[in-house]
Amino acid sequence: MADTITLKGEVRSEFGKGVARRMRVAQQIPATIYAGGVQPVFIKLPMRETTLALRRTNALFTIEFGSGSKMAVVKDVQRNPVKRIVEHIDFYEVKAGEKIEVSVPVFVEGTPKGAAVAFVDIQELTVRADVSNLPERIVVNVEGMTDGTKVFAKDIELPEGAELDASTNGEESVVTVEVPEDASETTATPETAAPAEADAAAATTDAAPADAA
Repeated sequence: MADTITLKGEVRSEFGKGVARRMRVAQQIPATIYAGGVQPVFIKLPMRETTLALRRTNALFTIEFGSGSKMAVVKDVQRNPVKRIVEHIDFYEVKAGEKIEVSVPVFVEGTPKGAAVAFVDIQELTVRADVSNLPERIVVNVEGMTDGTKVFAKDIELPEGAELDASTNGEESVVTVEVPEDASETTATPETAAPAEADAAAATTDAAPADAA
């Protein structure tokens, strides 16, 4: 099994906006652990440790509470729209060996040739993977790629055991390498400007005798 993030919480039996507000003042976050066909578990978690843990994408959690514990992944995080603090978390219980669908952000690395730039066409891909090996990111290497190159979903290298979700079109472009339109607009360089300046100087010289006459 992959390493999991352990959070120690407490079971909660009180609900409502007022209760949630008091929990946040006490540096705690209300959370719910769901499981298919089973009564959800309502808990409260330490705010600082939990907020830091949420920085990891598709992390696997071991949540301890009372005399029990559950292995879970994050399904939804509610944040205050102004302060951006975490107000509530929904977890989904998972079992060892289970495969689940997760959304994975796409990043690029490397430098294309010339003035070409890499553009991410799809920001996230949905993949199906074992809970012990959930990918945190998908990295596409564009080193040396030329203008007009496309990387399709079917060509993406996924972690061992992971696969694209069945709803994903393998022929869909995930990353496109191309030269931006404004890159083709060039300004005059000293080398190209020099002949024009020489022509102007010659014209002035040719006109001088007429002026003198």
